[in-house]
Amino acid sequence: MKFFVDTADTAEIRDLAETGLLDGVTTNPSLVHKSGKNFLEVVKEICGIVSGPVSAEVVATEHGEMMREAEMLRKIADNIAVKVPLTIDGLKTCKKLTENGTMVNVTLCFTANQALLAAKAGATFISPFVGRHDDIGFDGMQIISEIRMIYDNYDFDTQILVASVRHPIHVLEAAKIGADVMTAPPKVIRQLFNHPLTDRGLEAFLADWKKTGQSIS
Repeated sequence: MKFFVDTADTAEIRDLAETGLLDGVTTNPSLVHKSGKNFLEVVKEICGIVSGPVSAEVVATEHGEMMREAEMLRKIADNIAVKVPLTIDGLKTCKKLTENGTMVNVTLCFTANQALLAAKAGATFISPFVGRHDDIGFDGMQIISEIRMIYDNYDFDTQILVASVRHPIHVLEAAKIGADVMTAPPKVIRQLFNHPLTDRGLEAFLADWKKTGQSIS
């Protein structure tokens, strides 16, 4: 499963990229707003940090304007994935862009039916929001299972990009189902490293090493 980080914080992206675990980045208008930076500038900077897909979202809601904004985004770097909402105009834009060889991430997906439509429109990635579904009393991971089954049934190439990931259990369940990608905030990715037995074991090893009076040099 590919790991994308869901942020516009370039310092966090650089740090996580150094682990070798980072396969791409997802952004959205809210994340860029939090960064306090110019949208186009921060996206360009991110594209220079990672070689994998960087999702940058259009903010227009009408097909013609979406295409105009997408053209501007495509000029930033070759690894841009244009992000469009799962609306009729968004899917029209998805179809046009994918026909031209542009990666497209269809976002704000909340049902398997919507994911089916995005795949038929040629989406590179479909982004089902599991955390937001959980928030209103539904099982977000059930949608991932349904999409996986449908895509496998019809051999769609669209990659399932699990979004709105809130905690490590979402990552685990997505991997067990067979999602292609997960995108999570830096905090959640860092939580994947944590286990009290790992910390306790390291403390014991270091304490024993100190007793030897040796050094590695």
